Amino acid sequence: METADLHHAPPAFIGSSDGEYPPIRSFADAKVICYLETTKLWTIAGPIAFNILCNYGINSFTNIFVGHIGNVELSAVAISLSVIANFSFGFLLGMASALETLCGQAFGAGQVDMLGVYMQRSWLILFATCFVLLPLYVYSAPVLKLLGQEDDIADLAGKFSIQTIPQMFSLAINFPTQKFLQAQSRVQVLAWIGFAALIIHIGILYLFIKVFGWGTSGAAVAYDISAWGMAIAQVVYIVYWCNDGWKGLSWLAFKELWSFAKLSIASAVMLCLEIWYFMTIIVLTGHLDNPVIAVGSLSICMNVNGWEGMLFIGINAAISSVRVSNELGSAHPRAAKYSVIIIILESLLIGLFFAVVILAAKDHFAIIFTDSKEMQQAVSRLAFLLSVTMLLNSVQPVISGVAVGGGWQALVAYINLFCYYVIGLPLGFLLGYKTSLRVETIILLCIVYKTNWNKEVEQALKRMRQWTGQELVDPRKWSGQENGCQTQTI
Repeated sequence: METADLHHAPPAFIGSSDGEYPPIRSFADAKVICYLETTKLWTIAGPIAFNILCNYGINSFTNIFVGHIGNVELSAVAISLSVIANFSFGFLLGMASALETLCGQAFGAGQVDMLGVYMQRSWLILFATCFVLLPLYVYSAPVLKLLGQEDDIADLAGKFSIQTIPQMFSLAINFPTQKFLQAQSRVQVLAWIGFAALIIHIGILYLFIKVFGWGTSGAAVAYDISAWGMAIAQVVYIVYWCNDGWKGLSWLAFKELWSFAKLSIASAVMLCLEIWYFMTIIVLTGHLDNPVIAVGSLSICMNVNGWEGMLFIGINAAISSVRVSNELGSAHPRAAKYSVIIIILESLLIGLFFAVVILAAKDHFAIIFTDSKEMQQAVSRLAFLLSVTMLLNSVQPVISGVAVGGGWQALVAYINLFCYYVIGLPLGFLLGYKTSLRVETIILLCIVYKTNWNKEVEQALKRMRQWTGQELVDPRKWSGQENGCQTQTI
């Protein structure tokens, strides 16, 4: 394998018999590896990103329909979704992200039967977390008033938040099932379920708001129905068509709950420090003159930024729960390293494209969300910052995905804490509400550059032994069947 030559890209995978990439020795080698890895990554990332975009579309279209009711309704629902819902969304998604590490590495190590147990443990932990988050929804109106929001915005946002409590509980099912399917590269079904849910959601929104005239209450009911429909569809697919990973309900799900919860909390903190930062920015805008326009315009920009962000969260999932964690679990350090390099470069090019599009359309794209000329002009003034944000967002989530795939959640949590709260908030959104992303991206790039991928393989196998209680064979220790295979355990 160390001396293998690479030629023009063939239809089959190039590398050793165990699936590891050969080393790159020339530019021609690099082109072939780039082609192979790009094909692998986007075969996985495309459906995942599409599913996540459809999930986000449910939020976004809820904002769009409500935005055409009135400015106060737009600001209130934007506050509810950006602050209250995002708070719980970020924490629950972060808790479920522990499965990206565990399920991805378990699948790579051949421990497929453990995936269903991990998913059930995550269900239990996330449902318990939902009850902990419940007071935030119930008392959202007084909380928002305490944070300085106007009474009319806070009251309507509080009412909408209470009406969307069922949606929060759906996430306790939705997120773990997503990670379960992603780890096995069963991503096509996620794309179809997400697309069906989005189309149905748009239809329900039109019926409840335009036909029945239920206003924000109709938007909330549509939100709940679509969220639970998506979660139930994923569970049905797993129960009937994922027999390798799903062996039915198991008492093993109740074991090691605290250890599992600790990894889940570390994952949650890593992600939430970033999401809560943007939530704080939204709250701060409520203290500006003309808060309805301030909150609404910034929410529109964040909504547009969110569409791009969801694409890169999909890439994040592909690189973390599938490519990096699978390759580490399979003891393929070089494949993990090459995956990281290629996806970072491609993501940067995508981010540059979106930044240019936003600058070109800065005076026009807000019309999708609002009929108010004043709101459209406010969005146009924020377009430059939005374009810079979208460029920076292209790399940072992908590198965070590398961290999740390698199980570095606690380290990234400290980085996020420093960059967003020690640096970002004190500078303030007047200097550009994403300034901290530059620092975080640089730090994470340095960490990835200095990573010893062979040591990451050893850590992955050690983690799998801890969670499964089994001795695992490191594929790098195998000398081959033809020479008499000598195995060593770790």
